[in-house]
Amino acid sequence: MQKSSSSMNLGPGGLDIAQAFFKPIHNTSPPSPTKRHTKISVIGAGNVGMAIAQTILTQDLADELSLVDSKPEKLRGEMLDLQHAAAFLPRTAIRASVDPSITAGSDLIIVTAGARQIPGESRLNLLQRNVALFKSMVPPLAKYSPDAILLIVSNPVDVLTYVAWKISGFPANRVIGSGTNLDSSRFRFLIADHLDVNAQDVQAYIVGEHGDSSVALWSSISVGGVPVLSFLERQQIAYEKETLHKIHKEVVQSAYEVISLKGYTSWAIGYSAANLARTLLRDQRRIHPVTVLAKGFYGIEGGNVFLSLPAQLGRTGVLGVTNVHLNDEEVQQLRDSAKAILEVQSQLNI
Repeated sequence: MQKSSSSMNLGPGGLDIAQAFFKPIHNTSPPSPTKRHTKISVIGAGNVGMAIAQTILTQDLADELSLVDSKPEKLRGEMLDLQHAAAFLPRTAIRASVDPSITAGSDLIIVTAGARQIPGESRLNLLQRNVALFKSMVPPLAKYSPDAILLIVSNPVDVLTYVAWKISGFPANRVIGSGTNLDSSRFRFLIADHLDVNAQDVQAYIVGEHGDSSVALWSSISVGGVPVLSFLERQQIAYEKETLHKIHKEVVQSAYEVISLKGYTSWAIGYSAANLARTLLRDQRRIHPVTVLAKGFYGIEGGNVFLSLPAQLGRTGVLGVTNVHLNDEEVQQLRDSAKAILEVQSQLNI
């Protein structure tokens, strides 16, 4: 499945004519051993996985893109559909297989695969099925790419990032969840919409669980370098806390709204994952709110819990957690979020 039929040799008897098509110049040196070849693998060819793959291709983030899924016919169809766009995209080798060995030598492995919820099924039972899936899926990925960074997108992302860390045996800096990177983007959009500014000029984070117990860091929000709440207080401009709560609630509910309207989310998480891939593989050392091992930060204790904190990312994964100031209320909310995740983790057979 790695190549389409159009990539077969064109010469008589299957002769490879590529060598004859170009004539080498004299006195050439061998290829540089330091030349960097970037490989990304996407696990799961559903709506989210393919949105991520498409965004990675259009943003020219990889020399090689490997797709893995359990459905061979759909997988081949997705691979061919992307390959047929080659004339409109940066040059990237696109391969696909149900065999995880195709991911060998990956720099970044993005996991989107997960079990679908059966009507009437409890969240815990769904989670147990996803844990079983990860137990069969993650070990071969770690085996074939022992130096890769694992980026978990599958939900519930915080718990499954913990599961991937435990199963892979990778150091914590190389196991990351997409976490609240997208939540924070939605947050920035809503604030920008309220203030009629560009979202790129808004610095605002959602941290904690990627879910109902997430925490909006209102105390550190700034627009164009101006801290919003302290500015309002200095100018004696009244604002209602209820308005802030409504904006945060809208962030939490936004994914559900998209799902109710189109059946699934895909494009926003595709851009979010590609955004993280760019920072990681190009060592940009940007700050992203992503799922990391949070034990010891902001008084979070009680176990190895993964949740979202603003972290500096680079070529080796998580470089460190940013020392963002949280007020007392935000610290308590973050600890409560950690407790909620730990409670779920305690019910898993890991």
